[in-house]
Parts: sequence; C-alpha cells; structure tokens
Amino acid sequence: MTGRQKRQIINAIQIILILIAIFIMLVPILWIFLAAFKNHVDVYQLKLFFTPTLENFGTVFDAPYNLGDKLLNSTIVALVTVVFAIPIATLAAYSFSRFRLTGETAILVMILATQFVPAVVIILPFFVMFRDIGLLDTRLGLILVNLAIVMPFAIWMIKGFIDGIPLDTEEAAMVDGSSRMQVIVNIVLPMAAPGLLTAGIFCFIIAWNEFLFALILTNKDAVTLPIGLALFKGEEGDLWNLLSAAGIIIMLPMFVLALIIRKYFVQGMTMGAVR
Repeated sequence: MTGRQKRQIINAIQIILILIAIFIMLVPILWIFLAAFKNHVDVYQLKLFFTPTLENFGTVFDAPYNLGDKLLNSTIVALVTVVFAIPIATLAAYSFSRFRLTGETAILVMILATQFVPAVVIILPFFVMFRDIGLLDTRLGLILVNLAIVMPFAIWMIKGFIDGIPLDTEEAAMVDGSSRMQVIVNIVLPMAAPGLLTAGIFCFIIAWNEFLFALILTNKDAVTLPIGLALFKGEEGDLWNLLSAAGIIIMLPMFVLALIIRKYFVQGMTMGAVR
C-alpha cells in the first residue's frame, strides 16, 4: 500500500467520524424541531411526514405557562449581566495584564478557583443572604448571582486577549500625551473588541442557560426560561410538543447570535489563543 493510499484511507476514516459526530449532535435538535410542530399524539410516533401546526408556539405563551414573562426575565437578566460584567472584567483584566501587582499570581489563582466550587455548595448562603435582604425572586438577585458566576471567567478570557496586544502601541500613545484611560478607550478597546465580544457571548450564554440558582432563588416573579420548561406537564405526563416549542424559543437567540457574530467570534478566539 502506497503512502497516498494510506492518506486516502485516513482521510476517509476522518470524514466518516466527522459525519457520525455531526449526526449525533444534529439528531436531537432535529427531533426537537419536528416535535415542536406536532400535536400531542404525533409527538410519540416516529413520523417524518405529518401535518404541521403552529398551535404549540401560541399555547406556550398562554396561561398557565406564560412563557412571555419568562422570556422577558431571561432577556433582562442575561443582557444586564453582560452590560455590567464586560466593563468591570475588562478593567480588572487590564490591571492584571499591564501592572505588576503584589500577590498577582495568588489573586488570579483564587479568581480561577471560584470556578471549581460546586454551585450546590454556595447556593444555600446565597438563599439565606437574599432572603434577609429581600432579593429572593427578583431579577436583581439573579443578576448579582450571574455576575458572580461569569466575572472570573470573563476576567481570565479578556486578560488573554489584552496580553496579545503589543505594549509598544500604548507606550507610544502615552508618550504623545494620552492618559491611561484614553489609551484604554482609544487603543486597547478597539484592538480587543473581537475578544470582548467573544467574552460577552460566553457570558450571555452562561446567564441565559443558568438553571440551579434560578431554580432555588426564584418562585414566581423572576422565573426564567430554563425553569419555565418544568411547567410543561399534564395529567398524561410531559407535554413534549410544548417542551419542544419552548426549547426552540430558548435556542433561537443563540443561533441568531451565532450567525450575526460568527466572524468576530472566530477572530476573538484566535486572539485569545495566540501569545
């Protein structure tokens, strides 16, 4: 067997494995998509051909499910989390990247270590604290929790992007009379924009999909979309057609967001990977 034939076999195996992986990933999404347009009877049958209906998407927004309120809560919580997390994380990351701080390594390690603490360990202190200060079942409470979740991740990611920006450009601007803040606004932020956008996307996804804290800390007024999925139950069991319709609504912003910023996303990931 020649070297060319070996390469062809290896390439064929790689293509087959990739196709299998794509199939495994897409089949559940395809099933959810089809089930969202089926009635309750058809959803339990493996039918590729059926009479589609849009009734499920209207039903999930009606009482008692009221998915619109939960959609509003998730949108506000995720957006406000990103709006506050990215500027704060950017300033912190810039400080760690450009200044030599006492105990810098230990501080960075402690920030990273918070990501390894299981959520079930800290949920009770958050519950007791929010109960005492009146933040249970509020959007503000969820925003504060999500900030605590995404900030360490955002700081580490943005620091990697800022590390990749040449220090000479900042020094040249400061020699010309620019202040530190002007350097950050006029040089660092534009050059790190793809990285900031990448970090913002990840923060939004984390806040959008957060489940455990929202489950424990909300009850009625601030319930989010992931928690709202638990409501789709009836006397006959799980209402998979309604669950699938709600699942499409939850996934749709992620797909739209990915299509809009895919170019910047790849560029940002590349910046963060290259030193």
